[in-house]
Amino acid sequence: MTAFARNQWYVAAYGREIGRELLGRTILDEPIAFYRAESDDTVIALADRCVHRRYPLTAGRLDGDTVVCGYHGFTYDTGGACVFVPGQKRVPRTARVRSYPVVEQDSLVWVWIGDPALADPGAVPRAPWLADPGWTTVGGMEPIDSDYGLLVDNLLDLSHETYLHSGYIGTPEVAETPITTEVDEGAGVVRVSRHMDDAECPPFYARSTGIEGRITRWQDIEYHAPCLYLLHSRIAPVGVVPEPDGSDPDAFHVEITYAITPSTDRHVYDFWAVSRDFAQDDEEVSAFLHDLNRTVVLQDVGALNLLQQALDTEREGYQELSINIDTGGLAARRILTRLAAEGERAAAVVASP
Repeated sequence: MTAFARNQWYVAAYGREIGRELLGRTILDEPIAFYRAESDDTVIALADRCVHRRYPLTAGRLDGDTVVCGYHGFTYDTGGACVFVPGQKRVPRTARVRSYPVVEQDSLVWVWIGDPALADPGAVPRAPWLADPGWTTVGGMEPIDSDYGLLVDNLLDLSHETYLHSGYIGTPEVAETPITTEVDEGAGVVRVSRHMDDAECPPFYARSTGIEGRITRWQDIEYHAPCLYLLHSRIAPVGVVPEPDGSDPDAFHVEITYAITPSTDRHVYDFWAVSRDFAQDDEEVSAFLHDLNRTVVLQDVGALNLLQQALDTEREGYQELSINIDTGGLAARRILTRLAAEGERAAAVVASP
């Protein structure tokens, strides 16, 4: 099981998912209720359990900016303090639920699960194209019944595209082309690149770009542990390269974003988005990319669900075999282990007398 790194930011939802209805998500084993304040439209995150009898607040209702428990009417303000209890005027001093720091950025809502004193909004990684009018984005979210580390492995080793996603995004060249890997342990960033100079054009790009024939296909990954995965994809006819000044007017660019948010030790939220800088007003292209990418994501869902089931039946002490294509995933595992250990040490210091 991949250990949770608690003093970190995690994507809880797309901004469009949160409004004036209570939304429940479980993140790192913590049930959380999300809603938008009526007064200023900010996103509020409160523990999704009433302090009285642990009834889920998401089964209650909003009254202005307060949350009313649907069982006995305990009412909480945006900071989690109880402001009303039934049958008495005095509200017990301990009647409050936890509130969580939230940042809404680049169309994503991020929540901090660890020590709130350590929450730095400036540390939230960026995916600016998600909210940039110069890009057109489609996306969604699929839950997976597996350890979230398996999804990290999956995304950092794209050679599986050749086999699992053949006929959609996979071609032989993806598995055949060597990778380069760079690791910034201190920053918690892993970069994996695969540049294919003469590759078959898969349907995902052939139908969306209109390119006929073989292509130059670059895949440059940035994984910002623990949550954000960015795939910078460049597609162009064979022989077309960027200009000396770095501009790239004759290529097609796609930014593929994944937010990998652990819910429990056997459940992960797979947020995905595809952003493009071409055919921006073409609704048919948008629908095609949305539907095909969701098909690809569901292939990953099925594979990772099956893999988790297989791992759960393995004997204790089984041995993995790793090769060159696993370099990025192994680096990510090291970083996640370190971040989790640092969080545990910080929690121990806070708890010590």
